[in-house]
Amino acid sequence: MSSVTKRALAASLKKLMEKTPLDKITVVDVVTECGVNRQTFYYHFQDIYDLLGWIYRTEAIDGIAGYRTYSTWPQGFLMIFQYVMDNKAFCKNTFHSIGREHLDHFLHEVTYDLMMGVINEVANGKNVSDREKDFMANFYSYAFIGILAQWILEDMQEDPKRIVDSLCKLIEGDIPRAIEKYAKDSV
Repeated sequence: MSSVTKRALAASLKKLMEKTPLDKITVVDVVTECGVNRQTFYYHFQDIYDLLGWIYRTEAIDGIAGYRTYSTWPQGFLMIFQYVMDNKAFCKNTFHSIGREHLDHFLHEVTYDLMMGVINEVANGKNVSDREKDFMANFYSYAFIGILAQWILEDMQEDPKRIVDSLCKLIEGDIPRAIEKYAKDSV
């Protein structure tokens, strides 16, 4: 029953965010839209931003986990773009609010996890430190987040597949080359 209530609260927040800036939405607005009381909300979440973070974690991260390999990461990135497109009002509203850190945190978490899976696969059996892997995963994550942020600012006009294809061309072979360089430096 708990997940049903959480999903209902999430649906209410997303519906409200289609027309109202996140910064103007209150817990009372969410519970009124959902048809539950404030106590129910606070049983599950600390505040609106806690609910916002829960939505990003549960709706997108699990679906992308299967794309953490060198050959599948482009599909994972495409799924992130697709999630943002499918939830355009919700994501744009978050992007333009004081709650943006939740969107940024979600994007970093999901892209970092995706890239770390790729890096660990490519570095398997090579002498590359966790610190170096972390640096690479952060580098690619922040580059991707920057590209995605620019796409959101431009009202999501460009086809995400074209963006991911361009990204693939740009970094093709870079991760294995970087792993080899780090492995040589540690010998």
